Amino acid sequence: MDKEIRISGSPIMGLAGKTRGDKVIWAIVALLTMMSLMVVYSSTGTLAYKLSKSTESYLFKQVVFIAIGVMIIYFAHRVNYTLYSRVAVFLYLVSIPLLLYTLIFGASLNEASRWIKLPIINLTFQTSDMAKLALFMYLGRQLSRKQAVIKDFKKGFLPLIIPVGMTCILIAPANLSTALLVGSTSLLLMFIGRVSMKHIGLVIGLAAIPVLLLILLATAYYDKQDGKMKELPSILTHGRTETWMKRIQGFMYADKEEIAYQVQQANIAIAKGGWMGKGPGNSEQRNFLPHPYSDFIYAIIIEEYGLVGGAFVLFIYLAFLLRSIRIFKRCPFAFGAFLALGLSFTLVIQAMVNMAVNVNLFPVTGVTLPLVSMGGSSFLFTCLAIGIILSVARNVEQLEGKLSQQVAVETASDEEG
Repeated sequence: MDKEIRISGSPIMGLAGKTRGDKVIWAIVALLTMMSLMVVYSSTGTLAYKLSKSTESYLFKQVVFIAIGVMIIYFAHRVNYTLYSRVAVFLYLVSIPLLLYTLIFGASLNEASRWIKLPIINLTFQTSDMAKLALFMYLGRQLSRKQAVIKDFKKGFLPLIIPVGMTCILIAPANLSTALLVGSTSLLLMFIGRVSMKHIGLVIGLAAIPVLLLILLATAYYDKQDGKMKELPSILTHGRTETWMKRIQGFMYADKEEIAYQVQQANIAIAKGGWMGKGPGNSEQRNFLPHPYSDFIYAIIIEEYGLVGGAFVLFIYLAFLLRSIRIFKRCPFAFGAFLALGLSFTLVIQAMVNMAVNVNLFPVTGVTLPLVSMGGSSFLFTCLAIGIILSVARNVEQLEGKLSQQVAVETASDEEG
């Protein structure tokens, strides 16, 4: 095969020859990015009109993001995954001051300081995306190294939970939903990594206290007759507390029009889509839904491609998770196994939460649909995470190939003997 590539001299064939890893995951990337192109082009019409731009400009922008993303996946999967273990500590230590900087000096978009504006290229960079990636790389490294003392509270549990807690606490003020996703995914990975259930249960119990308090506050400060939030004391108007309470109220009292506008528009889009959808580009609710190209893109998918299309997208993410679990089982080294599983969990759980929000099974959050929502820093970090997963898969294939060759050589020598 290598000789054929050299003879042809084709750079495309050469690139394809160097592409390894799980072929099903590569196919999933292709399917999701094609879906992204179609739905982003369809859902950005109103945004283009408001900003006096053409929808083709957003299509071209998405094509550029996908091209850059695919290159990131390719180059990341060519790197031996053991290198990520070496840089995990450095990336984690860099992510903490970046999160602090974002909280204090970050650019405010949609009433939240989650972004750093990069100079020259004028691109907003969401630091929580980098922090998530760095944390799961670091967590995979620590889990693989602490297996001998994993049940011990001081030696095994504290070195794992302290970095998770620091990251979640720094993300939470600007993006509570992401902090909860990162925390829950980390605990799930710890459970798989044989961390003591009583230690995990202790963390869940402590984390549930502020969440339950927020739900109680949202219930107490809601006027059922007027369908509005009551006047809040000054202590609750600081930060994002009021926004969190409104989202919880919107989920709990979804029959009130003023509270649940986003959810109602998403429900209308789903109802109009029916089983087979209205067809590509025929969405009507894109003109009414806030952020139909990012947070509520799944509702647009169902409106245009029906429940069948929505179920197909759900199936793709589940297939991605199953293939990642397969890599976890096949990987002989603990770091690679935990790394692939942790990154796949965070992507799939994020996708499930986004879809649950769109069908009103979960309060409104700011999380996007991985590889489908309109490109940004989140899209590129998703591609990097997938590239790392494919790096683990590529190295597993190489190890299995060497083992099969060794077995074949030993079998042949036995037969000759």
